[in-house]
Amino acid sequence: MSGFILEVKNLIKYFPITKGIISKPVGAVKAVDDISFSINKGETLGLVGESGCGKSTTGRCILRLLEPTSGQILFNGQDIAKLDSLKMRLLRKDIQIIFQDPYASLNPRLTVGDMIAEPLRNFGIGTRKTQEKRVQELLEIVGLSPYHTSRYPHEFSGGQRQRIGIARALSVNPKLIVCDEPVSALDVSIQAQVINLLKDLQKEFSLTLLFIAHDLSVVKHISNRVAVMYLGRIVELADYKNLYREPMHPYSQALFSAIPIPNPRLKKNRILLEGDVPSPINPPSGCNFHTRCPQAIEICRHQKPVLKEHKTKHLVSCHNLNFQQRRCTGTD
Repeated sequence: MSGFILEVKNLIKYFPITKGIISKPVGAVKAVDDISFSINKGETLGLVGESGCGKSTTGRCILRLLEPTSGQILFNGQDIAKLDSLKMRLLRKDIQIIFQDPYASLNPRLTVGDMIAEPLRNFGIGTRKTQEKRVQELLEIVGLSPYHTSRYPHEFSGGQRQRIGIARALSVNPKLIVCDEPVSALDVSIQAQVINLLKDLQKEFSLTLLFIAHDLSVVKHISNRVAVMYLGRIVELADYKNLYREPMHPYSQALFSAIPIPNPRLKKNRILLEGDVPSPINPPSGCNFHTRCPQAIEICRHQKPVLKEHKTKHLVSCHNLNFQQRRCTGTD
């Protein structure tokens, strides 16, 4: 039996563009354009890339908060994309999400206790008394106090609100949690606390995480493997140590060159990309990155590269890997 808890195969999500009174389709925003990856049980897969590359759309398709245009989303071997609304509702107990904005994702009219207990009530888990006890336990687990149950979201700081969101996601004992940029709205010191909390909870409850972010330094501290997205496609996927030590795709190299070094005496060679990110409405032919890639060759303009293994468990989507290998080893 496969050790994968989640397998995404050829996932596509296009948002139609319509025009006129009859809403005639005139195009589509290609938010996610044929991506595939898998997550092992108990691991954390980081999904990184700049804003608009399709990271959050991918997470929401996995949860069926957005309906995928095509492709397979296998959770424990079961294709989520084919489930009806009733079966999908029952499955949501096993797949939860932590949203980016800890304030917008909490109902301002409900107390903290009611918000955390709401999933338990929706799935009919436990009695009223056991639900109250569970809420108090969860608050203590995420670093808050049981007396916070009667308070409202506006009475908490951003970091505390995100802890409440984490407690709510944990309430039904999920197997997989999609973390949709859970620390991007928080101060740096609070980010570290939330990341450490997630790592501790993962060990304690044997959780599997899909961690979506654009901050590479944050992803490094929590992920086992990292997938890099650009304009709706995955361009590189590898173990985080190999990826941070030796990024092979030219886009990944540019991303990692932008990570600041906490030492003013050290000089870092920045790779500055020219031009703007193309529109997902009309992406370039061939490789999506060829219009900005300093090492593009003729085939890049006409043929889509395939994500394939170049080194052991190091997948790269690039036609010019020979150049990249010479560049990394300094033999060019």
